Amino acid sequence: MLLLVMGGNFLIMFIGWEGVGLCSYLLIGFWYQNLDYTKAAKKAFVMNRIGDLGFLIGMFLLFSKFHSLDFSILQKAIQTTEADPFFFSMVAMCFFIGATGKSAQIPLFTWLPDAMAGPTPVSALIHAATMVTAGIYMISRSHFIYTLAPGVQQLILVVGLATALLAATIATQQNDIKKVLAYSTVSQLGFMFMALGVGAYVAAIFHVVTHAFFKALLFLGSGSVIHAVDGEQDIRKMGGLKRYMKTTYFTFLIGCIAIAGIFPFSGFFSKDEILLQVFTQGNFGRVYWILGMLAALMTAYYMFRLFWVTFHGQYRGGHDKHPHESPALMTFPLVVLAILSLIGGLIGIPEIMGGNHALHHFLSPVLIRSTAAQAMVHEVSHTAEWMLMGVATVIALTGILMAWFYYKSYQSQKINTGVSLFFENKWFIDEMYDGLIVKPLQSLSRWTEKIIEKSGIDGIVNGVGRLIQYSSNKLRLLQSGLVGFYLFMIVAGMILLFVIQIWFNKF
Repeated sequence: MLLLVMGGNFLIMFIGWEGVGLCSYLLIGFWYQNLDYTKAAKKAFVMNRIGDLGFLIGMFLLFSKFHSLDFSILQKAIQTTEADPFFFSMVAMCFFIGATGKSAQIPLFTWLPDAMAGPTPVSALIHAATMVTAGIYMISRSHFIYTLAPGVQQLILVVGLATALLAATIATQQNDIKKVLAYSTVSQLGFMFMALGVGAYVAAIFHVVTHAFFKALLFLGSGSVIHAVDGEQDIRKMGGLKRYMKTTYFTFLIGCIAIAGIFPFSGFFSKDEILLQVFTQGNFGRVYWILGMLAALMTAYYMFRLFWVTFHGQYRGGHDKHPHESPALMTFPLVVLAILSLIGGLIGIPEIMGGNHALHHFLSPVLIRSTAAQAMVHEVSHTAEWMLMGVATVIALTGILMAWFYYKSYQSQKINTGVSLFFENKWFIDEMYDGLIVKPLQSLSRWTEKIIEKSGIDGIVNGVGRLIQYSSNKLRLLQSGLVGFYLFMIVAGMILLFVIQIWFNKF
């Protein structure tokens, strides 16, 4: 992570990029005796390699034109070079493909929910707070390229919004406590990409920071819950844990409020800034804002669905399990992260609330030098800004109340049908990939193994061996051991040489 973040050029960033990908692969497959976990690790590795190919091609394109991969040199060169929209769009698109794989956006997002096979602290650190946000960091660091590729920025906005909505719908029907948080992470990454798509790079990084606080808190909180119920991860078999785990309960509640975006928790400031920037993008911005608010509504709903089902009602885990609070070694980090989730938004208090957005000033040496800075600050009246904040708060409270109404005394084990079943089965995207990509590739592999590998390549190699063996069997007949035959062959050879010599001298 230090290489990725502190590297001064794309090559060093790529080394760190690959390093965290390798660590992710190894940690997802940590319990290697479980075949499903090793498959999840391979899935993450392959999908990240697809994105990394795009990253590499983008680096090759930049180096071929500017003969450097250093950020400062590239930024100066690009500002003094006549813009080639097609070239910069190609580079921006390649980098975006890399970010799509690393930061789990459509269509390369299905690896992240499966990555929950890793230990919970790994999920909290790598798969919620650091590695998966590398794509947002990379695009923000490359903002001087994306400023010259508005078409790609628009694509980033659409993909981020679609990912936020898709993942949120799936999260509303998941029953594995870590899967809910995993799809929540995918959805929140979608919000960050929405910010990148409108040039609000500070807002994107701001949400990266606040998301690290409350999502790490929620993942470690889920680990505390799993520990308390002896490894159970199905929330339908939990319930009533409030009376057993007070510390985990209150810290988890703070995390849920923060991700829902309730003032004054950290998630309120960062998510509000993203939606404000989206709202100011003309007529289409209004549409994107409405859809973003829908994703925010679902965020509050599925997080408090998880909260009510897990901590309220009656305990449904059976008599063989005895819930208990986790030791201080596990609860102390929860308290620290809960405090950060509460006050983390202070680094980005907007001017309308009397703040000066400290994070914006901190990042200004990197971002302001580019004209992309103009895209980050959109003028909007104070009245409209207060109104948008109020609407966002009402939407979040609506989601919380909806979850409370449906799940305050959750008891049923009803089977989902219709749209709920569709969402529970994750839109059948894994099955679609399996049918459209995996199975055809396996069929093609079996055909190439049979026709090209065995009949072709192996046939040639084995054929050469058989030819040599056949020739050897025939030639060995010449070695009869009869001296008279050898003398005859010597004389025949000499005559043949004379004939060849006369033939060449004639022509």
